[in-house]
Amino acid sequence: MRTQPALLAVSATATAACLSVMAGWQRGGLFAERVLWIAVGVVLVVAAHLLPALIRSHGWRIRIVGAVLWIGCMAATCYGHAVFFLMAQKHAGELRAAAVQAVVTAGRDLTAIAADRAGVVARLARVTEKRCSNQCAGIRIERTGLTARLDALDIEIAEAKRAEAARDRADAARDAALADPVTGALTAFGLSAPRADLIAGLAFAAVLEAVACFAWLLALVPAAVTEIAVTPVQQASNAEPVTVVTTVSNASAPLELVAGDPADDVTRVATAIAGGTLRATVAEIRKFLGCSQATAMTIRKRVMQADP
Repeated sequence: MRTQPALLAVSATATAACLSVMAGWQRGGLFAERVLWIAVGVVLVVAAHLLPALIRSHGWRIRIVGAVLWIGCMAATCYGHAVFFLMAQKHAGELRAAAVQAVVTAGRDLTAIAADRAGVVARLARVTEKRCSNQCAGIRIERTGLTARLDALDIEIAEAKRAEAARDRADAARDAALADPVTGALTAFGLSAPRADLIAGLAFAAVLEAVACFAWLLALVPAAVTEIAVTPVQQASNAEPVTVVTTVSNASAPLELVAGDPADDVTRVATAIAGGTLRATVAEIRKFLGCSQATAMTIRKRVMQADP
C-alpha cells in the first residue's frame, strides 16, 4: 500500500462516513432506526470506495458485477450525502433568518383605518351640504373637527404604510437569509432555489466519492507477476537457459532469482574457476549465475570446501 495515496483515501473515506452518520441520524426517527440508517450508509460508503480497487485484478465477469454494484453504491451514497447537505443548508438558513431583526408594530391595520376614514369623509360631505340658517357656528365647528379627524387618519394611514413596508423588508431579508448565497445566484439561470440546492449537494457528494475511489485505486496497487528470462554465461557447460518466474512488488527490493539445481551450479562454478575463466569472488559468481548475493556466497563456500 502506498502511503501518500492511502492518507488521502483514508481521509476521504472517514469524511464520507461522517457525512453518512449525520445523514442517517437526521433521517431516522427512533434510535434503532437511526442506528440502522447509519450502518447502511457506512457500508455503502466503504463499498463504493473500495470496490474499484478490489475488482480490477479479477476477470471481466467479476468486473461487470462489481461495476453494477459500484454504480448502485455510488447512487445511494450520493443521495445520502445530498440529504445531509440539504439539511445542513436548511439549518444554516434558519440561523441566518433568526438573526434578522423582527419588526413589531402596535398600530391599527390599513383596513380599519380606511373604514374610519370613509365614515369621516361621509360625515364631512353631509356637513358641507347643510345650509346655514341659525346654527352656522356649529356647522363650521363640526366641519373643522371632521377635517382635522380626516387629516389625523391620513397621517395614521401613512404610518401604517411605512410599518407595512418595514415588515415587507424584514420578510424579504428573512427569505434571503434562508437561501444559500451561492446557490441563490443560480436562480438567475432559471433554476429554482430547491433544485439549485439539490444539484449543489449532489455535486459535492460526487466529487468527494470520486476523490476517495481514485485515492484507493492509487493506494491499493496489486502485485504484478513478471517473467524474467535469465541466460547464464556458459563456460565449459551445455546448460540450458532458465526462465524464472518471480513476484515483483511495489517496493524497491532487489530481485532474487534462483536458477537450476544448486549442485549443478556448484559444479559449473568449480569448473569455471579451475579453467581460469572465473574468479572465486561473490560478485563474479553472482554475475556468472545471475543469482542473489546470498546464493552466490553459499555456492562459493561449497566450492571452497570441495577444493582440496
